[in-house]
Amino acid sequence: MPFRYAWPLDRLESRFKFSANLACGRVLSSLWLREPPPAGLPAWVVPVPLHVGRLRERGYNQARELARPLAKHFGLTLRFDVLLRQHPTVAQTELGAVARRRNVRGAFVTRERIAWPAHVALLDDVMTTGATLMECSRILKRAGVQRVDVWALARAPAFKV
Repeated sequence: MPFRYAWPLDRLESRFKFSANLACGRVLSSLWLREPPPAGLPAWVVPVPLHVGRLRERGYNQARELARPLAKHFGLTLRFDVLLRQHPTVAQTELGAVARRRNVRGAFVTRERIAWPAHVALLDDVMTTGATLMECSRILKRAGVQRVDVWALARAPAFKV
């Protein structure tokens, strides 16, 4: 996680994620690409998926939009079709840590009959408590991925339960 989720990055991220300002997403990706590459690159980059209803509502998946230039830059395969959010979840922003874990428990599944590589990077825009990323990682490991790296643009400051 190259950045702390604080001003001014939080303003860019908010405009990107909630106001459909894709130019802000391009700026965030550009900033991320200036950071040193992670050690031991994975075979695939897998963005955290949105539920189909939220995707329709928003029009794009912010994690996928951030993942696209990173995967291209590092010559990695971008797979946005292998991890699915099978049921909608409430927005995490107003939930505490325990409620966040409960909210995402069982929300994700992998596609069947996928030949998973040993190493993937799971990518999201912001990591707050890590509940979503932990649940996705658990599902990927269960599917057979040996190593799951978490790539997040920013880490939220210490979260109050």
